[in-house]
Amino acid sequence: MADDINAALSSIGQRLRAIRRRRGRTLEQLSELTGMSISTLSRIESGKRRPTLEVLLPLAQAYRMPLDELVGAPPTGDPRIHPRPISRDGVVWVPLSRDPGGVNAFKQVLPVQAQHPDQLDLQVHEGREWIYVLTGTLRLVLGDEEFRLGSGEAAEFGTRTPHAMVNAGSRPLEVLIIFGQQGQEMHLHTHTT
Repeated sequence: MADDINAALSSIGQRLRAIRRRRGRTLEQLSELTGMSISTLSRIESGKRRPTLEVLLPLAQAYRMPLDELVGAPPTGDPRIHPRPISRDGVVWVPLSRDPGGVNAFKQVLPVQAQHPDQLDLQVHEGREWIYVLTGTLRLVLGDEEFRLGSGEAAEFGTRTPHAMVNAGSRPLEVLIIFGQQGQEMHLHTHTT
């Protein structure tokens, strides 16, 4: 265990540099976000200075990452996540993953609609979504097309297409959503025996 901790400590600088580059940030931009000098950030990334909590906490906040993920902390042995549901306009979002810059998974619960709206607020943004219906009936609008999906059905689409999801059933709709901001597509790899 001590070896895992020492390895994590010695590679923090390289890890921080890789995260910054993956996010497309410069040292100057990171300096503006964190209030730390460019030279301090550079020394940390090059391994010439070991970061303290006073340095790591603003970096974790700037990257919107949990501290243990930011520094590559060894696993604690407990793989569970502790999602905190978010409720917005009657829709409940339950985050199921913790990678703000990558592919993320959510469970979404949409309440029964009092009436089925003809006018929908279509969304457009960067990325790609994969949706799997757990229970209920989903009305999925993609541009000028409309689809109904029931339990066990899935859909995948680029989110540059104007889209909306509505509960089309008489009970709450539960869906799993996997969203990639960079437009990653879902690839299923199966092996037959």
